[in-house]
Amino acid sequence: MYADLSGKTALVTGSGKKAGIGYAIASKLAKSGADVILTDVVKDNNANNPLPTCSRDNMSALAMDLAREFNVKAAFIDVDVTSTRSIHKMLDKVKEQFKNVHILCNNAGTVFGVPNAIHTYDENAWMKTFDVNLHGVLRISQAVVPLMMDSGGSIINIASRAAKVPPLFNGAYAVSKAAVVMLTKVMAKELAASGVRVNAVCPGVIATDFTQWRFELEAQILNSTREERELEMVKTIPLGRLGTSQEVANLVAFLASEESAYMTGQAINVTGGQLMEI
Repeated sequence: MYADLSGKTALVTGSGKKAGIGYAIASKLAKSGADVILTDVVKDNNANNPLPTCSRDNMSALAMDLAREFNVKAAFIDVDVTSTRSIHKMLDKVKEQFKNVHILCNNAGTVFGVPNAIHTYDENAWMKTFDVNLHGVLRISQAVVPLMMDSGGSIINIASRAAKVPPLFNGAYAVSKAAVVMLTKVMAKELAASGVRVNAVCPGVIATDFTQWRFELEAQILNSTREERELEMVKTIPLGRLGTSQEVANLVAFLASEESAYMTGQAINVTGGQLMEI
C-alpha cells in the first residue's frame, strides 16, 4: 500500500483481461486508493492475432469490481493503441470523467509472425508488432502527458527481459521492447523538468495466458508438451518458478509512488534472477 497514491488517477493500457499483468497493475493501484482507468482493445479474436482479446462486458465488469472492492472511481475505455483516432476518443472520455492523469502505465503489447528468423520474418507482421509495442507507447504517451504537466506524475512502460536478451525466432517482439527501453530513457530526460518520471519494467517469464501460449508454440516446434517446456524454462530461473502478475504490479506501484521519487530513466528487471546485470 502506498498512501500517496490515494486520490490520484491511473491509466493502464492492456488491462482488460483479469489474468493479465495490466489488470493486476490496475488492481494494485486501486488497492492503494488510486482511481483507475482500464483500457484495452475490444475486438473479435481472429487468426491474425494469436492472443485473446477482451470483451466490452468483461471490461465493464472488471471496472465495477475494482470500484466496489476498493471504493475508488474506476472506468473502462475501449482503445486501439495503433489508431490515433481511437486514442483521441479515449482522451475525450478521460477528460470528461477525470481532471488529470497522474500515473500512466503503458502495458499493451502483442506479437505477430512468430516463429520466424529475421531473414524470413513477414514484414507486415513485423510492422504490426512494432505498431502496438513501440508506437502504441508513443501515441498513448503523447496523448496523456499533457494531462500530467500541471501536477507531475509517473509513467511506467512495460518492456521485457527480451529487450535485453535476444530470444530465437521472436525478433519483432524483442527489438520492439528494446526500443521501448530507449524510448523510456528519452522520455525521462525530456520530461524530468516537468516533474514527470519515466521508468520501464522488464518482466521475465510471468504466468499469464501470453506465456502459456508461448509454451504451447514452443512445444509444437520442438515436438514436446507445454508442461515440458515450462519445466525446462523454470530450470533457467534461479528462484525456481515463474513470476506472477502481482509481482510485476508490486514494482509498478512502487515506481508510481513517491517512494521512488529519485528514480527515472531506469529499466528494472523482474525475472527471478534469470537476468542479472552489473
